[in-house]
Formats: sequence, structure tokens, C-alpha cells
Amino acid sequence: VQTTLKFTYREKYPDETPLYEIVSQENLDENDVTDIIKLLEQQAEENLGMVMIFTLVSAVQEKLNEIVDQIKTRREEEKKQKEREAEEEEKQRFHGTPVTIENFLNWKAKFDAELLEIKRKKMKEEEQAGKNKLSGKQLFEMDHNLDTSDIQFLEDAGNNVEVDESLFQEMDDLELEDEEDDPDYNPVNLDSD
Repeated sequence: VQTTLKFTYREKYPDETPLYEIVSQENLDENDVTDIIKLLEQQAEENLGMVMIFTLVSAVQEKLNEIVDQIKTRREEEKKQKEREAEEEEKQRFHGTPVTIENFLNWKAKFDAELLEIKRKKMKEEEQAGKNKLSGKQLFEMDHNLDTSDIQFLEDAGNNVEVDESLFQEMDDLELEDEEDDPDYNPVNLDSD
């Protein structure tokens, strides 16, 4: 902060107060300028009959130092306030909604619905792209009953599975290699061929 004072002596100075005015100032509020003028009036009245210009200038310098200290204090408080607000915002960002059973189940239902919708869209896109044949995994993901469908089929059939024995009657005609016919076969030595 800075100010320039102009003093004009009167004929009866120092028994009469000098004329004073603030010619210029930097970084001072209107309240500060008013306070300086009031200070000059007060000091001039208190020092009537004495040479007072040095006293008036010294009083203004002290007032300017006070103003600087107030500005520093205000800036520090604003900085601390901003830091506190930033910390609060940071805490709020990491402090979410406490999880309860009810809000988790609500979230889970919404999440599952969103996933299902995404899968449906993906399947429609694949169908439109000509990929109508689904893999086993995709079929299972669509219908979770597929893992028990074979059991259900057997239960519906009454556990009676008919076997056509005629398919196995001509087993002797097949040329199957017997283990006994293998010259390298040694039942004692399992590592042999």
C-alpha cells in the first residue's frame, strides 16, 4: 500500500493545524482513506502548538503498516478457508452413500436391468449382422436352466433309455488290437509299449 500526502502550512502554524490532503494512493479501500483522514485530524488537534508534520507522517505510516497487516491476515484467512473448502470437497468426493442392504439391493436391481438391456442390444446387433447362431456359453447365459435340462429329459423319460443292441453285435468283426498281440507289451512293466 502507498499514499502521498500534501501538507500546506497556514500563517499561524503550529498553533493552527496545517492543511493536508491525500494526493494519491495505491491499494487502499475508501474506508482506509477515510480512516487516514480521521487519524490526521485527530493527531493535528492533539499536537496543536507543536511542530507536527513528522508526527502526522509517522501516524500515517503506522496506520499503513496496520492496513498491510490486516490485508496479510485477510489473505491468509482466505487461503485457509479455501484450503478447508478444498478438503471438505475432497472428503465429500470420497465419502459416498453408506451402503445398507436396502440401497444395495436397489442398486443391484438397477445394475442387473442395465446389464440385461446391454446384452439384448448386443444380441439384436449380432442378429442383424447375420450372427444368428449362438455359442454354448451365450445359450447358457440366456437360459440358466440349460445345465439341468439333460436331467429333466431323463426324468421325463422315466430313466428308461432304450439301447439298440444290434449296433454292438458285430464287435468281433472289428479289427481291434489286443494288448496280448503286442510283442512289446509287458503287464509288469507299465512303461513298456
